[in-house]
Amino acid sequence: MERRRMEAALLVLFLGHLVTALEVPLDLPQPPTITHQSPKDYIIDPRENIIIHCEAKGKPHPSFSWTRNGTHFDVDNDPNVSMKAHSGTLVVDISREKVENYEGVYQCTARNKHGTAVSNNIVVRQSRSPLWSKEKIKPIVVQEGVSLVLPCRPPAGLPPPIIFWMDNNFQRLPQSRRVSQSLNGDLYFSNVRREDSRSDYICYARFPHTQTIQQKQPINVRVLNQAPVDERRPTFLIPSGSSSSKMVLRGHVLEMECIAEGLPTPEISWTKVSGDLPARRTSFLHYNKTLRIVNVSESDAGDYRCTAKNQLGAVHHTIHVSVKAAPYWISGPPRNLVLAPRENGVLTCRASGTPKPSITWSMNGIPIENSPKDVSRKVEDDTIIFTEVQTGSSAVYQCNISNDYGYLLSNAFVNVLSEPPRVLTPANKVYQVIKNHQALIDCASFGSPIPKITWFKGSRSISLDGDPYITHDNGTLEIHVAQAQNSGKYTCVARNSLGIYENHVHLEVKEPTRILKQPEYKVVQRGRSVVFECKVKHDPSLIPTMTWLKDDGELPDDERLIVDSDSLTITEVTENDAGVYTCIMNTTLDHDSASAELTVVEATPTPAVVYERPDPPTDLELTDQKKRSVQLTWTPGDEHNSLIQKFLIQYEDSLHHRGHWHNLTEVPGTRTTAHLKLSPYVHYTFRVLALNAMGFSRPSFPSRMYKTDPAAPDENPTGVEGFGTEHNNLVISWKPLSGFQANGPGLHYKVMWRQKALDSEWTTVTVANNSKFVVLGTPTFVPYELKVQAVNNHGDGPEPKIAEGYSGEDLPIAAPENVQAIIVNSTLAEVHWDPVPLHLIRGHLKGYKVYYWRKHSLHKHNPDHMEKDILTFSGNHTRGMLPGLHPFSLYSFNVRVYNGKGEGPPSPTQQFKMPEGVPGPPSSLLVSNPNLDSLTLEWGPPHDRNGHITGYTLKYQPAVASRQVDIATQGWFIGLMCAIALLILILLIICFIQRNKGGKYPVKEKEDAHTDPEFQPMKDDDCTFVEYSDNEDHKPLKGSRTPSNGTVKRDDSDDSLVDYGEGGDGQFNEDGSFIGQYSGKSASRDTAEGHESSEAPSPINAMNSLNSFV
Repeated sequence: MERRRMEAALLVLFLGHLVTALEVPLDLPQPPTITHQSPKDYIIDPRENIIIHCEAKGKPHPSFSWTRNGTHFDVDNDPNVSMKAHSGTLVVDISREKVENYEGVYQCTARNKHGTAVSNNIVVRQSRSPLWSKEKIKPIVVQEGVSLVLPCRPPAGLPPPIIFWMDNNFQRLPQSRRVSQSLNGDLYFSNVRREDSRSDYICYARFPHTQTIQQKQPINVRVLNQAPVDERRPTFLIPSGSSSSKMVLRGHVLEMECIAEGLPTPEISWTKVSGDLPARRTSFLHYNKTLRIVNVSESDAGDYRCTAKNQLGAVHHTIHVSVKAAPYWISGPPRNLVLAPRENGVLTCRASGTPKPSITWSMNGIPIENSPKDVSRKVEDDTIIFTEVQTGSSAVYQCNISNDYGYLLSNAFVNVLSEPPRVLTPANKVYQVIKNHQALIDCASFGSPIPKITWFKGSRSISLDGDPYITHDNGTLEIHVAQAQNSGKYTCVARNSLGIYENHVHLEVKEPTRILKQPEYKVVQRGRSVVFECKVKHDPSLIPTMTWLKDDGELPDDERLIVDSDSLTITEVTENDAGVYTCIMNTTLDHDSASAELTVVEATPTPAVVYERPDPPTDLELTDQKKRSVQLTWTPGDEHNSLIQKFLIQYEDSLHHRGHWHNLTEVPGTRTTAHLKLSPYVHYTFRVLALNAMGFSRPSFPSRMYKTDPAAPDENPTGVEGFGTEHNNLVISWKPLSGFQANGPGLHYKVMWRQKALDSEWTTVTVANNSKFVVLGTPTFVPYELKVQAVNNHGDGPEPKIAEGYSGEDLPIAAPENVQAIIVNSTLAEVHWDPVPLHLIRGHLKGYKVYYWRKHSLHKHNPDHMEKDILTFSGNHTRGMLPGLHPFSLYSFNVRVYNGKGEGPPSPTQQFKMPEGVPGPPSSLLVSNPNLDSLTLEWGPPHDRNGHITGYTLKYQPAVASRQVDIATQGWFIGLMCAIALLILILLIICFIQRNKGGKYPVKEKEDAHTDPEFQPMKDDDCTFVEYSDNEDHKPLKGSRTPSNGTVKRDDSDDSLVDYGEGGDGQFNEDGSFIGQYSGKSASRDTAEGHESSEAPSPINAMNSLNSFV
């Protein structure tokens, strides 16, 4: 009973495969099919009207409705929204409404009386290109040799912008191994140089959807050269640390970058730790700093290592890449199913993804579990099986496959029809092919039940079945190598239980286009003329077109170049005319071409020895003809002053590969014969080329055709292997023989297999026009011996070698036993288990997986943690370490074995307790009530207690040595400075009094010579001031204080200690350091007077002033 059910299911699958290729004519009743819709992620231009596409076909023509954000969208009540006629496409006029009001998730529904189809969820968002936030960027000053990063930080746009750096002149900034842009747009300098100084580092962001460009404020960089910077080994600027991780989706682009600083500039290299880089999909960008892998697959997961190296050392960083996958089709989406009443069929919605996606079915847009029951319909996971369907049960089925990274939604209808056959290929259509080429004649048909196609030629006496005709499942008739006798009228007949239909078409086999006389290599003196001939033979019913090229491009537009029907003439040749000239003869079906080179030389009064390529050999003759060999002889052409080194013999197989010449053998230039070994069932034509120091000659004219007789194959297919795609099948595959290797017509294969352990008889089937065979109903994961033998109409090939393979795997049925955990320390445990017997694994052992999770901490009132971790141990392991566990916690775990199909059942869940571990730091530390000899400390318990807290250890140390105190604010310091200032002031007064009492000097001459008292000099010998007249003796000293009102009185000279020393504006920094500058005569001096009247003079200023005089 079970076997009969399996056979019925296989028949359903076979019928389903055939029916899915049918296209229902639009004049027949059918449910809706969505033919065009907007993409799932639909980014719109806010400057244009919104157009959301939804087109569908059906009979009757479907009506359309929309939902927006999960609720019905009433198009008729929105004056800004209209729907195109006979379509579901929405047009939103944004001239009177903001685009934001129409963002959302849209879904289109197309329905008629036979069913309902739905579109994807179309997420409509407007593109955004925001302005850069305004910021004031301070100039960057760096020492030469250090690293530097210029941040870009572009505004977030939709879609993200494209970043590039330019200067004020809109020229791209040069990049190199030393200076490069990262993936996030920042500009990295491994080390800076003096030439990097500039004021126009500008980051630009181009938003591709709206084609707008925004720019950041320019960045000013100044590089100093104050002191040499030592060379240093590399360190990574990005990424940080010794390792990092990255997740990428299958089919997407993986980009990883490593940018290092160092001096000299480091070089970056990449390796894959766990295998080789995929050469065809890998590229290195940004001077090897970026590794890019396109079309990522699961095999790209693993550890990648980037290395930065200079002459002082190297540094490594490992990036762990994990590959996830949004759902993707394994064998394509489900196809429409057309069934006659009481027929069987199947809809399959088979997809994969990581993590494994879930599948839901709907009928006419309603979850299938809520749809009306149908006894002819049975849902089994990703398949719906229909048995003996009834008229009126047509519907559209939706399968939705989703995981965390995306979804697939597909509509497929089941159309129950009773329809006699019809042929859709136009009647009396004429097919034209070139002789010895493949001919394909169509017979597209429709009917329900599916019509059977039969082909006839001419009088319809015998159906076309067997060599050289092949009828494909879709009704197409193939003639692998068309000959003239295949021309004629063909009739295809389509019949089912409801009727018969026939259609007539015509096949015309045309002669190929061939160049009979090719253009020849020419050496011409400048100023002369040259003619290239190109004589062609073609089918007289085809219209030929001759085209000439020079160096694979168009001929120059020059009246000196004259094109005739079969030649090209160049008059008054110049040096520019040198090159390769090609004539191409095109027809509507084929073409042929030939080339020759023109060399232009200077005209010389005396002829020189000319070295040219040899002329082609002539007089090719075939003798000593045998089944697999022949003797070829020829006459050499003119050597043109250069000895012939060798002859190259080529052949053309006009039976299997018309128009293609293949190298067969070479012989020395002293010989003019060759004994050629041949293969069966080949139509040989030979030609010979001669080689001298100047190159190969043109090929000789072809020899006459020599046909070898067919024979049994000399070899068998290679690459024989067996594997299972299901738990109960065995797929035997091989590399098929080529037509040349077939040795005769009627090539097919004997496929043989038997179970290896049983030593039973070989089971044999014959397979043609295929390179694989599926054995059904096999035991799960059993070794098989396999053989594939080539056979043709003339016999069998040699005895094939035995290959080995396994039938399909299934999930393991047993869990590991004797599972136990051993505690190693407070964060590490070791799990042990007994291996699962191989016969219970039911597949290739891949390894074991340990699922473990922290239940809760052993402290009271701690909640349970149910997040599970998985550790995979590849191969036949019986133990594994669980690192990174939480101390003082209760853990649960189980172990599972897995094979190529998946995981087996888990072992019984066990638990283990982790011992106490070192606690974490206190969660907080507060200092309060500080006094001269005491303070109060308060702290919070640690977040990670890792056990029972038994106490705390308090450590402290004096901090006087490292404490920075602003002494300028200390009272004792201010008092000391005031005392010193008072002492110095008294000394200054005494000094001035003593100097003034030393005598009086006439100053009239000095006043006449120096009208500006600001420029009175000091004496060089004793640093004293030059005196004025006696009446100045009683004026206050410049820079001194007036006792009565405490203000400074300035005389006309405006001279003071502030002008000479660091008085007036001197003050202390917060850290006690002195801030001051020599002040000249400026507007700021007036301000200094006000300060001077209220503040005590700085003792340091006083000392500096005193040092100016003494």
